[in-house]
Amino acid sequence: MALLITSKCINCDMCDPECPNQAIYMGSKVYEIDPDKCTECVGHYDQPTCVSVCPIDCIKPDPNHQESLDTLAEKYLRLTGQ
Repeated sequence: MALLITSKCINCDMCDPECPNQAIYMGSKVYEIDPDKCTECVGHYDQPTCVSVCPIDCIKPDPNHQESLDTLAEKYLRLTGQ
């Protein structure tokens, strides 16, 4: 499943540079995650790096974009052209 940045985000700029898929961008009020690009770091890291650097724990699973590990791996392959 893709991740979601909640409205608790303080725009600290920690998550954006950590995303290997460039899925994080500045929304109208807080950072947002493009679910079409988010693989929860599958294919890159063992854990989502945005979650590990978030100082206020505002990055959660997106209930509207539930994906299996296999689906996330397929998305990673599609995004990287492998």
